[in-house]
Amino acid sequence: MPGYHGGANWSGASFDPQTGILYVNSNNVPNVITLEKANPDAKYQYRHKGYIQIKDQEGYPAIKPPWGVLTAIDLTQGKLAWQVPLGEYEELTARGIPQTGTETFGGTIVTAGGLVFIAGTKDEKFRAFDKATGEVLWEHKLPAGGYATPATYSVNGKQYVVIAAGGAGKLGTKAGDSFVVFSLSDE
Repeated sequence: MPGYHGGANWSGASFDPQTGILYVNSNNVPNVITLEKANPDAKYQYRHKGYIQIKDQEGYPAIKPPWGVLTAIDLTQGKLAWQVPLGEYEELTARGIPQTGTETFGGTIVTAGGLVFIAGTKDEKFRAFDKATGEVLWEHKLPAGGYATPATYSVNGKQYVVIAAGGAGKLGTKAGDSFVVFSLSDE
C-alpha cells in the first residue's frame, strides 16, 4: 500500500520454527505524497508537504477495508495460511459495518503454546489469536494504546506476557505510561 504507514511497518514480525509460519501485521492506509519547492537555503530543492492520508468524509481511510490486518504466512509453502482484520472502530461495528481493522504500530509474538499476541491497534486492545486459525481467543482494553511489541517471560515456572501502553503518537490516541502484565494459564 503506498504511504508512510502502508504495508508491514517497523514493528517487526514473529516466526514459529515449529510450523514455519511468519506472523506480521500490516496497514492498508494510503497517503497522498506531494512535493513542493523547499526554502532556497535548504539542502534539497524539494520537500514533501506532510503526512496526508486519503480519508473519507467521516475521517476513515477512503479505501475498502480492511485497513489493518494480521497475516500468517506459511514460508514452507510460500502462501498465506490465514489473514484477519486487526482492530476495529467500535462506532462502525455498532452501525453494522463488519470489522474494518485499524492502522497498527507494534509487532507480534508467537508462543510455543499456540498463541499470537499483539496490541498496536487504534482501539487500544491487546489480543491473543490462535496461531493456527487466526481466531481471536482473548482481548483486553488497555489504559492507553499498546504501540509496542509484547514480550513474554517466566518467573518461578509461571509464564507472563507484558505490553507497554504508552498510547499517543502517530495514531493520536490518549497518552499513557503503563506496562500491563498478564499471566498465562498453565493449561
